[in-house]
Amino acid sequence: MSSMVLGFHEIEKSQLYLVGGKGLNLGELSKIDGIQVPEGFCITTAGYQKAIGQNETYHALLQQLTMLNADDRDQIGEISGKIRQTITEAEIPSDVVESVTHYLSRFGEEHAYAVRSSATAEDLPHASFAGQQDTYLNIIGVDAILEHISKCWASLFTDRAVIYRIQNGFDHRHIYLSVIIQKMVFPQASGILFTADPMSGNRKQLSIDASFGLGEALVSGLVSADNYKVQGGEIVDKRIAAKTLAIYGRKEGGTETRQIGPAQQKAQTLTDEHIVQLERIGRQVEAYFGQPQDIEWCLADDAFYIVQSRPITTLYPIPEANDQDNHVYLSVGHQQMMTDPIKPLGLSFYLLITPAPMRTAGGRLFIDIAPRLTTNAGREALLKNLESDPLFIGAIEKVIERDFIKLVPNDQTAPIPAKSNTDKPAAFENDPAIVSDLIQRNQASIAALKQKIQMKSGAELFDFILEDIQELRRILFDPQSTAVFMSAINATFWINEHMNKWLGEKNAADTLSQSVPNNITSEMGLALLDVADVIRPYPEVIDYLQHTTEDHFLDELVKFDGGREAREAIYDYLSKYGMRCTGEIDISRTRWSEKPLTLVPMILSNIKNFEPHESRRKFEQGRQEALAKEQELLNRLRQLPDGDQKADETKRMIDLVRNFIGYREYPKYGWVSRYFVYKQALLKEAERLVQAGVLHDIEDIYYLTFEELHEAVRTNMLDDRIISKRKDEYKVYEKLTPPRVITSDGEMFRGSYKRGDLPADAILGLPVSSGVIEGRARVLLSMEDAALEEGDILVTAFTDPSWTPLFVSIKGLITEVGGLMTHGAVIAREYGLPAVVGVDHATKLIKDGQRIRVNGTEGYIEILE
Repeated sequence: MSSMVLGFHEIEKSQLYLVGGKGLNLGELSKIDGIQVPEGFCITTAGYQKAIGQNETYHALLQQLTMLNADDRDQIGEISGKIRQTITEAEIPSDVVESVTHYLSRFGEEHAYAVRSSATAEDLPHASFAGQQDTYLNIIGVDAILEHISKCWASLFTDRAVIYRIQNGFDHRHIYLSVIIQKMVFPQASGILFTADPMSGNRKQLSIDASFGLGEALVSGLVSADNYKVQGGEIVDKRIAAKTLAIYGRKEGGTETRQIGPAQQKAQTLTDEHIVQLERIGRQVEAYFGQPQDIEWCLADDAFYIVQSRPITTLYPIPEANDQDNHVYLSVGHQQMMTDPIKPLGLSFYLLITPAPMRTAGGRLFIDIAPRLTTNAGREALLKNLESDPLFIGAIEKVIERDFIKLVPNDQTAPIPAKSNTDKPAAFENDPAIVSDLIQRNQASIAALKQKIQMKSGAELFDFILEDIQELRRILFDPQSTAVFMSAINATFWINEHMNKWLGEKNAADTLSQSVPNNITSEMGLALLDVADVIRPYPEVIDYLQHTTEDHFLDELVKFDGGREAREAIYDYLSKYGMRCTGEIDISRTRWSEKPLTLVPMILSNIKNFEPHESRRKFEQGRQEALAKEQELLNRLRQLPDGDQKADETKRMIDLVRNFIGYREYPKYGWVSRYFVYKQALLKEAERLVQAGVLHDIEDIYYLTFEELHEAVRTNMLDDRIISKRKDEYKVYEKLTPPRVITSDGEMFRGSYKRGDLPADAILGLPVSSGVIEGRARVLLSMEDAALEEGDILVTAFTDPSWTPLFVSIKGLITEVGGLMTHGAVIAREYGLPAVVGVDHATKLIKDGQRIRVNGTEGYIEILE
């Protein structure tokens, strides 16, 4: 027969663009021994292309559609409707009609068939497109089947399918439709089988949804289904739904909805034997495809039929291990306040620097904490280290309760005695000069790096960077450096505990932390206020900045009155802070020096919202509030029994906080400063690779590991497919939400906040900076979108140091991740901003523009209007 039609058994793995994702999977399913698939065939995309190939109206409308974005809903609806009409009115090519008639005569024209759409961008590993095109059940007769083939073709342009393609970056002009014609099965029960639990992610637990009649009732949401969880041949959970309706086929064709009799409504849809049998079938299908599957099944005459299988695209990948042992992985991104995926070059740099046992998954970094869970002492120490983040603590406690990691036999290690971070820190020389010395040594080391690296190129450069990374590690993990900021952190905890205990005052250290010296990150935010002061007197420059979208805008500034002064101020700022950017732990991220336009909205916001000299005013106000709080606490303490001793002890702790907590931010500043030097040198190598035709674009190096890039530079050779594959993977990773804790079974865990006596509708989080503030919620997913008004409350997924310039304009902070000592919390306290972090789904629960109240003392948010 012609290439217009292929039977399931004739479909090859390479024919995705002929039969679409659904057709390809049915072809594979039909080849698995012991798996029953109803007979059928596919009208290939060649038939669709022939039907619309010369249709000028179709192509003109399609061109209009490609110009729209997902927000153009009305235009999408209008143009898509016209395309559907054009397709249904088009004549089906004669060789398609001939082929369909031939196959139906083989299978039996008198049978009922399902007519199902199968797009070339459907049931793919990275995009399911589930439910985007149409399916028609119980269609009888050649003429009816041909009519529904046209309807399926037209369903490629339903509004929902068009919008889904736009949102997922698929070009309408390169998507085609195959149509599946498959013998109907009239089941007593049907449903969906997930070979990994779609809620928890557990790859060892299988989840089955089952209802009476055809599966259309379940897929369309018409009925509730039974749910069974199965693991290792054992049913571990059952939820029997009340089932009042079911869809069945009619003798004359089509389907109808029927009431289920009272006796059957609460009956278990599948017997236990059938449930266990279905698990075996699911595991067989999963093993064939090599990844977790979402399987549609039917039960008829005591036999299971599989009518579809597709990869589950929503599961978070499991970090790879080289053994079969149980592992527990902790998210690094939640601790580093950067939960976006990191490109391969960034991952490999991080792995070169960290001494921790790291793994990667979904473009993120995870620490394997399983070894620490094998002893009582290890468990206690781990929970102790994470005590400032209740969501981590709760997740790990659940893993321990599950007994997922066994204690070593005869573990004799005693639990660590209860010791609080708030116990008095060990004696430490309270000399601010220590910080100055550490900063100077760091700066001198970076200056030496900049000088030496200029003379390195080719393979020698990579050897040099590897050598310098050892210097970076030495600085980052310098015991004296760590002792300095840890003494301040421990003093913070001590003050909070003892002021609460002695004076009944919560979070006293928050005010005491305002406007401390040597905080490079908070200084960065204040310095941008000074840049605004330089530009403020020049209306022409302000007007230009308000309208420019050019990356080279700094070169154009000199044309305007005050432009030279403005450019010089911005360049001075970049010389000190230009290596920073959002997600800066990923070396591939665009730095401010590479795209200074990023700073323009913040500069304009500062000009609009503040008067001149605001940086000095803000800093001095915070300093005075801190000094006043210090004096108030000491005075109150002296009124207590042993008051002088308590006051002297507290004064020492306050001095530790004010002298050393600012340095908490400096090691990371030194780290990203070195990163920028490495990056600039590597981009020069990338330019040479582009000139040699090895790379298409210099930024392609971001999709290579450090070792792969080293090899490409050494050999002047690279397989293009690596870059292409990594880019596709990165697009998938961007859509994933990383878990805080995930096991080697793929099960994800999270803790919860356990607090009472809060307002009924309060959204809970972790209190990290005291105070209560009301204002407009400004929900931002990207710093570049900042258009802040004074008094706004920033709501975002995470903040790292690059967000600090925004903090001068806001009155409160809410983030989805973070802890008591992460960057956003530290800077919020220094600026005196009430802040709540670790608020799951904050950017979805809180709408942009809503009036909200943030309670940074108790750790909750109220939506006021």
